[in-house]
Amino acid sequence: MPIITAFENSPDRGRGQARDMRVRWALEEAGQPYDVRLLSFAAMKAPAHLALHPFGQIPTYENGDLALFESGAIVLHIAEGHHGLLPTEANARSRAIAWMFAALSTVEPPIVELTMAMLFERDRSWYEQRLPMLQERVRVRLGELSRHISGADWLDGAFSAGDLMMVTVLRRLNTSGLLDEYPDIAAYVARGEARPAFRRAFDAQLAVFNAASRS
Repeated sequence: MPIITAFENSPDRGRGQARDMRVRWALEEAGQPYDVRLLSFAAMKAPAHLALHPFGQIPTYENGDLALFESGAIVLHIAEGHHGLLPTEANARSRAIAWMFAALSTVEPPIVELTMAMLFERDRSWYEQRLPMLQERVRVRLGELSRHISGADWLDGAFSAGDLMMVTVLRRLNTSGLLDEYPDIAAYVARGEARPAFRRAFDAQLAVFNAASRS
């Protein structure tokens, strides 16, 4: 049974933004049972974990003699080994993988930069001047994505690992108000969140936060 790592106390307070959520969701879509090893921030920097993840982050994935880090690589591995997350037709399969890369390499960077500024720079003198620039960078990407997805349920035909990665990236904007400016993208995210596999993954991650909060 695969073992993944996750925060023992989620820093996002149970909002389902930690990157193990992507791996949990992929495993749920695949119908693959898994175990979770919860880590403190100190344990993430300990030699045992650094042997799995050289940058001391989560998630990691272990199955037999295979150990992986980076959520995109893990999700791709799961998708390649199970039915339902990648199309069987070769060109469609390649396009789905391209959308995985697009989510992580093109759409996520400006979103992470914006959300990190909103979390950690509000008290800095430059925040009010910098915020509109960061928001505009995100709007550019949302506008481009909106034009592509207009009138479609998913990025390229049926739901795929590309959609899974894109939805988890876009969910980082849930508290920013920016998704409200793009109703088709907001509806796209909502479709992803309504999938039973997403709900199972979200509930499993939230249960960890709730248990930590009670302890």
